[in-house]
Formats: sequence, C-alpha cells, structure tokens
Amino acid sequence: MTEDNLVVARTFLSAIEAGFAQSVLEAANIQAFVRADDCGGVDPALQMSGVALIVHAADVDEARRVLDTTATVVDAQ
Repeated sequence: MTEDNLVVARTFLSAIEAGFAQSVLEAANIQAFVRADDCGGVDPALQMSGVALIVHAADVDEARRVLDTTATVVDAQ
C-alpha cells in the first residue's frame, strides 16, 4: 500500500474514539490506521486538530458505511 492510495475515512476528537473505529473496521476486514499529531501520545492536547482514521482508497466507501452502521447501532442501545 502506497501513501498515494490512503485517504481519511473519518476524523475523530480523540485517539480513543479513532482506535475504537479502527477496531470496528478491522473486524470488517478493512485495514485501517490512526494518524494523530500528538508527539507520539506525549501531548494529547495537540489532537485538537482531530485524529484521522486512514484507509485504502478502494475501501473508503465501505469503511464509511461500516462506521455509519456501527454508530447507528450504538446510538440505538
């Protein structure tokens, strides 16, 4: 996978939320990466620009569908 083929599927307010979403996508067999500009976790306050969930460009539509479906199910409970 080259960097040219990577896109942001969604942006979150924290690395915890992004990590949860990454786990959801990986359970759906979609490879995902979390990108946060927080000095390697040393300064979480730097996450104010958001934490990106990155996927392969070919998977972005399916990834967003999975995340939307998961959010709906969690909100309904």
